[in-house]
Amino acid sequence: MEQRISRRYLLSSMALSAAAMSLSACVGNRGNSASVGFDAQNRFGGSIQSPNTVSDADILAPYSAMYGAKSDSGFNLPAIPFKKIDPQFLRQVVADPTGEAPGTIVVDTKRRYLYLVRENNKAIRYGVGIGRAGFAWSGRAIIQYKKKWPIWTPPPEMIERQPELRQYSAENGSMKPGLRNPLGARALYIFQDGKDTLYRLHGSPEWWSIGKAMSSGCVRLINQDIIDLYDRVPEKSPILVV
Repeated sequence: MEQRISRRYLLSSMALSAAAMSLSACVGNRGNSASVGFDAQNRFGGSIQSPNTVSDADILAPYSAMYGAKSDSGFNLPAIPFKKIDPQFLRQVVADPTGEAPGTIVVDTKRRYLYLVRENNKAIRYGVGIGRAGFAWSGRAIIQYKKKWPIWTPPPEMIERQPELRQYSAENGSMKPGLRNPLGARALYIFQDGKDTLYRLHGSPEWWSIGKAMSSGCVRLINQDIIDLYDRVPEKSPILVV
């Protein structure tokens, strides 16, 4: 039975101030992104887009197809050995435990879940991995923009710790998109009150890190899952991180 996230838990988590720790793999450059109009109102006090409508039958495709090899924008993603992943962290439809409006993304950093709230008290649940930076921010915000196959720019403090990363500095053109890029196949960039939180939802080639706390990064998903999420949520979608 899916455990319901308590209102007290949500409020206490949101009350945490943003930590001053440096963000590592979360930092990346913005590329071109398509703007989309608005057509719905929500409890955030602003207008958001309705979530893309996809049937539960599509969501519940066999895992062998869901996590199979995939050609995407000229990159060949390898199949994920999903049988080696704890089943609770594989994509699935569950009863919505959040109480949030349809179209809202909710990240539960404690349980390592990301929910996309749908109609009829349902949610799509994805397993996530959380890095140190993933605990550095909580609250309500929006997905300001999205990027397919983003480039990655390690921040100066990370380069200082790992000089071998200097080749990927902003001055050197950053790390180009690819299968080894820490931001993976997609990145969703989170803004609050018009300002970049430096908090990202992104893909990762390290499928074995899902469900775990890692040394770096924000909130990482299996590449096949971040592609699925990317296709379901438009820009300006609301997000709650607890």
